Amino acid sequence: MSLSGKTLFITGASRGIGRAIALRAARDGANVAVAAKSAVANPKLPGTIHSVAAEIEAAGGRALALKCDIREEDDVRASVAATVDAFGGIDILVNNASAIWLRGALDTPMKRFDLMQQVNARGSFLCAQACLPHLLQAPNPHILTLAPPPSLEPKWWGPHTGYTLAKMGMSFVTLGLAAEFGPQGVAVNALWPRTVIATDAINMIPGVQGERCRTPDIVADAAHAVLTQPAQGYYGRFLIDEDVLSAQGVSDFSRYAVDPSQPLLPDLFL
Repeated sequence: MSLSGKTLFITGASRGIGRAIALRAARDGANVAVAAKSAVANPKLPGTIHSVAAEIEAAGGRALALKCDIREEDDVRASVAATVDAFGGIDILVNNASAIWLRGALDTPMKRFDLMQQVNARGSFLCAQACLPHLLQAPNPHILTLAPPPSLEPKWWGPHTGYTLAKMGMSFVTLGLAAEFGPQGVAVNALWPRTVIATDAINMIPGVQGERCRTPDIVADAAHAVLTQPAQGYYGRFLIDEDVLSAQGVSDFSRYAVDPSQPLLPDLFL
C-alpha cells in the first residue's frame, strides 16, 4: 500500500485536488511530475508548479515542475518525455486538470465552451495517449481521472450543457480507455467526490459556502487507496471518494470537513 518509487504524471497539480494527490504520493517517496500552466505566482490563484514541486520535495518525494498546457499536443508530449528522462518511466497518470463554467446555453461564450472541451475530454485523452506507451511497460500501471459516473439525467444537462458535456466527456474517455487497455493490464478508473471540495473551483458555483465543503485531502486519500491497488482486472470503475475510504475501514469523515458543524453540500452529478 505504498507509492514509494512510483512515478506519477499529474495534470493541474499546481493547486487544489491535484496538489493534494501529489503531496499524498510524496509522503510515500514517489516521483511526481507537476504538469500545469501556472509557472508564475498569481495573487488571485495561489500555487505554481514550482511551489508544489518544493512541497513535494519537502514531503519526501522527488518532483519535476513542468509548464504544460494540456490543450497543446507538443506541450504534453514534451512533458511526458521529460518525465521519462527524469525518472525512467511513468507508472501513473492522474487526469485532474479541468475547466468549469456553470451557465446555461445562452450565457456560455463559445470561447468558454471550447476551453472546457479542449481541457476536459480532449486533454484527458491526449495525456493518456502520450503516457500509455510508458504505462504499458510499468509493473502496476494506473490511469485515474477526476470524473463523475456517466449520466444522461436531464437535471445534470439542462442547467449547464457545456460543462456537463465536457465533464461527462472525461467519463466516457475513461469508459473507452478502460475497455481498450484494462484487459492489457492498465487500471483505468474514475474518481469523484461525494461532496463539494473546497478548491478555487467553488468560486464558479453560485451560492456555495466554503464551510460546507470537505478539503481536498479526502480525494487525495481516496486516490492513494485506488492507485495502490493491483492493476490487473481493476478497471472501468466510477468510484466515489467516501465509498473508497469506507472500503478501507474509514468510518469517521469529520476530519475532512472544513467545518464539521456544518451540513455538507453534495457534489454535482450525484
